[in-house]
Amino acid sequence: MPPSRIVCLTEEPTETLYALGEQDRIVGISGFTVRPTAARRDKPKVSAFTSAKIDAILALKPDFAIGFSDIQADIAAELIRHGVEVWISNHRSVEGILDYIRRLGAMVGAAARAEAYADSLQRRLDAIAADAAKLDRRPRVYFEEWDEPPITGIRWVAELVRIAGGDDIFPERAMESLAKQRILEDSDEVIRRAPDIILGSWCGKRFRPERVAARPGWDAIPAVRDGQLHEVKSPIILQPGPAALTDGVDAIARIVRAWATSPLRA
Repeated sequence: MPPSRIVCLTEEPTETLYALGEQDRIVGISGFTVRPTAARRDKPKVSAFTSAKIDAILALKPDFAIGFSDIQADIAAELIRHGVEVWISNHRSVEGILDYIRRLGAMVGAAARAEAYADSLQRRLDAIAADAAKLDRRPRVYFEEWDEPPITGIRWVAELVRIAGGDDIFPERAMESLAKQRILEDSDEVIRRAPDIILGSWCGKRFRPERVAARPGWDAIPAVRDGQLHEVKSPIILQPGPAALTDGVDAIARIVRAWATSPLRA
């Protein structure tokens, strides 16, 4: 039998289960969940990202818990010790997100709906990529997911930038799964790589473009010179789930298109 009492330790399983019409299976969610709004309103919040209210989770009598990444290993281990079955996904790419949707759907007995949903998301991405391919120029893009210290974008973000018509300036760092491996030891490297656009998505706080522009030497960067510093809200891009493949990539595509079609670059 598919699990009927699921605790979602991060946002992406919650959003996916709602998209599949399986939200009644969810008995607890992450406190960081903002999508969909109905989940935040209706479901008990029992975890953060690196911590969880184990007693509160156990009181919900879950038969399944879903989390993300090795960072939640301690939470998973504690729940396992209390007899809860746990699935920790570790996907970091666009393909991985689509596969995650399919696997989660299969686990709750909604394989056909999950397959159709994932296929629709793929078609959507293909359409965005086709539109982007018609642009006359591709911007160099620096994506920053934290400021102190500067941390560059993860793999699915770099892939979505590419789909939207840009080129991430740190593709080698995007392949690193852990944030500590994407810390810029020398932020002058951004100056040397000269991005045309800077995208900021500081997890849990508002992006401050004026602070970025004021960094020593950054006035030489094309993006700073031209005022191309933009925020992409973290809930729509830093969760490896449906939000990134919809609102997240849409936001990036709008910024890239506006840059590419600006009269300044004609």
